[in-house]
Amino acid sequence: MEGAPVLEVVDSPLEAEDAIRANQPLPEALPVLPLRDSVSFPETLNPLAVGQERSIQLVNDVLGTNRMLVMVASRDPEKEEPGPDDLYDVGVVGVVARMAKVPDGSLRILVQGMQRVQLGPYVTEQPYLVARISELSDVSEPSAEMEALTRNVQQTFSEIVEQIPYLPEELSLAVANIDDPAALGHLIASSLRIGTEEKQKLLEEVDVAKRLRHLSRVLARELEVVQLGTQIQTQVQSEVDKGQREFFLRQQLKAIQEELGEEDEQQAEVNELRERIDGADLPEHALRAADRELSRLEKLPPAAAEHGVIRTYLEWLVELPWSQATEDNLDIVHARKVLDADHYDLEKVKDRILEYLAVRKLNPDSPGPILCFVGPPGVGKTSLGRSIAKALGREFERISVGGVRDEAEIRGHRRTYIGALPGTIVRALRDAGSRNPVFMIDEIDKMGADFRGDPASAMLEVLDPAQNDSFRDHYLDLEFNLSDVVFIATANVLDTVPSPLLDRMETIELAGYTLDEKKHIARQYLVGRQIAANGLKPSQIEFSDAALTAIVEEYTREAGVRNLERQIGTICRKVARKVAEGKAKGKVRVSGKKARELLGRRRVFAEQRRRTKVPGVATGLAWTPTGGDVLFIEATAMPGSGKLTITGQLGDVMKESAQAALSYVRGHWAEIDPKLGEDWFAEHDIHIHVPAGAVPKDGPSAGVAMTVALSSLISGRPVRNDVAMTGEVTLTGQVLPIGGLKEKSLAAQRAGIKRVIVPERNEGDVAEIPEHELGGLEFVFVDEVSEALDVALS
Repeated sequence: MEGAPVLEVVDSPLEAEDAIRANQPLPEALPVLPLRDSVSFPETLNPLAVGQERSIQLVNDVLGTNRMLVMVASRDPEKEEPGPDDLYDVGVVGVVARMAKVPDGSLRILVQGMQRVQLGPYVTEQPYLVARISELSDVSEPSAEMEALTRNVQQTFSEIVEQIPYLPEELSLAVANIDDPAALGHLIASSLRIGTEEKQKLLEEVDVAKRLRHLSRVLARELEVVQLGTQIQTQVQSEVDKGQREFFLRQQLKAIQEELGEEDEQQAEVNELRERIDGADLPEHALRAADRELSRLEKLPPAAAEHGVIRTYLEWLVELPWSQATEDNLDIVHARKVLDADHYDLEKVKDRILEYLAVRKLNPDSPGPILCFVGPPGVGKTSLGRSIAKALGREFERISVGGVRDEAEIRGHRRTYIGALPGTIVRALRDAGSRNPVFMIDEIDKMGADFRGDPASAMLEVLDPAQNDSFRDHYLDLEFNLSDVVFIATANVLDTVPSPLLDRMETIELAGYTLDEKKHIARQYLVGRQIAANGLKPSQIEFSDAALTAIVEEYTREAGVRNLERQIGTICRKVARKVAEGKAKGKVRVSGKKARELLGRRRVFAEQRRRTKVPGVATGLAWTPTGGDVLFIEATAMPGSGKLTITGQLGDVMKESAQAALSYVRGHWAEIDPKLGEDWFAEHDIHIHVPAGAVPKDGPSAGVAMTVALSSLISGRPVRNDVAMTGEVTLTGQVLPIGGLKEKSLAAQRAGIKRVIVPERNEGDVAEIPEHELGGLEFVFVDEVSEALDVALS
C-alpha cells in the first residue's frame, strides 16, 4: 500500500546476544546513539524513533555490520545534535532487532538492551559519535537483605500496576516471576514514568542492593502520588455525582411544583426582590443597577457563591431611603422652645440653627449646614445634636469616628471582598430611613490613619457641599445625594483635624460653664433626670441651692457638667437606699451640710490663698483640651553662680518664656527692687517650677506669670491671692495677645479669682463673653509687664 511503512526484518540478533552472554569481549568502540528524554536499561526492549540524518546513517551502518550500538541519554533534551559533553558517561549496548522505514524518511527501530557500559574517550564525532567502551558489571551478593528488598520492590510495584492504567497487568506477573534482583530492577525502572535524571542514577548504580533500595524509595513516592490522585479523583467523582443528583432532584421538584401550580423557591425569591425594587422608588441610575443585578441573580443557581453576594447587594439598594424624606418643621418659635428646653445658654449655636431654619423657609433648596462644635468634654456637644434634630423634626443618627483608621469604614468595602459591607455613612442612612437626617459625627478630631488609608481624607467628600451631592460608596458604587443631610461634627481640639477637612466645616466653639450656669443646668435638667434614673420621685427628695453650690465648688472641677451629674446621681442613690430600707421619713431635703455628709470629704480646694502667701508664687491661667485651668508658677533662689533651672515637664516654648522672663527681670531689677544690688543674680541660682510635673505643658502665655513670680521672689513682695494672669512677654517687656481667653476666664472664676490680668489686645475677646458668664470677674488690660507688676504684687 502506498504510504505504508516498509518493514525490513533484520536477521535474528541472537548471535550478538549470545556472544555477549558468553562473556566474549565487546568491541573496543561502538557508535553512540543519543536518546532524548529516555534512558535504556539492560535486558529491555527499546522502541525508538530515529529522525536525524547522522542517526539514520548510524543505524544503516550498524545493520550492515554487527548491529550493535550504545544508547546514551542526553543531558540537554533540547539540543538537536548533542556532543560528547552533552551526554551521560554510562549507557547500554544494544542490538537492533527490527527496523521500519517511514515515508517521511525517518526510521522506527526496536533495540534489545544488552550490557551496561562506561563510555571512554570518543574516537570520532563525524559522521556520528563513536566512543570507546568498558563493561560495568553488577555487584551483587545473595543475602537476607537482598531477598527482603526484592520482595518489597515486587510488592510495591504490583500495587502501582493495579492503580495505573498505562501499566499492563501482565507486567505485574512478569515482575513476580523474575528471580534475578538486577534484572528485576532494570525492568521496573524502565517501566516507570519518572525523570530522566532519576532513571540515569538507577542505571549508573552498580551495587544491586543500593539500586533496589533507591528503587524502593522511588516506588514508595510514586505509590503515594498514585493513591493521592485516586483519592482526589474519587472526591471529584463524588461531588459530580452529588451535583448531578441534586440537579435531577431539583428538576423533579420543579416539575412537581409546576404540576401543583406552585412556584419554586428561587423564582419566588426573585419575584419578591422584583416587588421590593418596584416599590422602592429608586432613581434611574439605581434602578438600572438593580435590574442588571437581578437578571444576573435569575441565571445563578442558589448554591453559587455569587448568589448570596448579589442578593445582599439588592437588599441594601432597596432599603436605602433614595426618595424618603421627613418634612422640616420650619416654625422658628417652636425650634427656639425645643432648643431652650433641652439646653441652657449656648446662644451662638441656637442662633445658627435658627438662621438655617430661616434660610430654609425662604429657600427650600438650600443645602444643609456642616457645623463643627468644638469644646471640652461634658458641655453638651453630642446632646445638642439630638436637640437640633428634634427642633427640625428630622431623624437623628450618631456616627462615632474616634479611633477609626480604615478608609473603608467611611466609604465601604468593594464587593470583591468577602463579607463586604457599605460604610458608616450609608449604614446610618439606612438606619435613619430618611435621606435628610441630622448626622452627628462624634470625635472627628480623634480619627487616625495607617496602611489601610486615611479616613479623614475620605471624610472630605462627605463634608464638602460641592461634592456630597454625588457621594459614592465603594460597596454600592452608585451616587447618593447627601446635600440634604445636616452634618454636625464634634471635637475637643482642632489641632489634630486636617486643615482641608477643617476648611469644609463651620466651627462653633463651646466654652465651659460658669458656677451660676452649672447651678441652673443642675436645677433645670440634671436633678430631675437623676431622680428618675434612680427610681425616686420629686416628692421624695429635694436639692437646695446651697447643696448644688457645695457640689460644684467642693466636689467637681471641670468645664462641663458630666461629673456634676455623677455626684448628683451619687446622692440620689444613697437616698434611694434609705427609702428602700424604710429609713427615710418624708421628703429628704439635701442641704449643703447634707450633701457634704453624703459625698464625704471635700475633693476640690481653693489653693490660691495658701499657694501665694509666700513670695515667688504667681497664679497663671492655661488652656487645655478639657477647658481652662489654673497654673501656679513657683520660683525660688539659693546661693550659687547665676544658673537657671526649669522643671515641671515644660515644652521648648515654655522654657524659652521662662528664660525671657528672667532676662527681663535681670535687666529691670532696679525698677523692681532698688535695694537688691547688682551682684544678686551672679551670686544666686534660680529655680522655676510648674507643679503637676507629670502633666506636659507648653505655650508662651505663662510669660507674664513667670515674670511676676520672679519679681515677687527678688522683691520679697507676695502676689495677691485673688489675681490671676495670662499673656506672652517679650524681652522689652511688651505683653502680647493669647488665645483661649474665655476658657481661662471660666477657670479663674471656678478657682475664686476676682481679678484677671490680660493683654490689652485681647480686649475684644473679653467683649464677646456675655456679662452673665463673667461672674463678677474684673479684667485688667495691660500693654507692658510693668503694669502687671503694679497690679499683682502686694
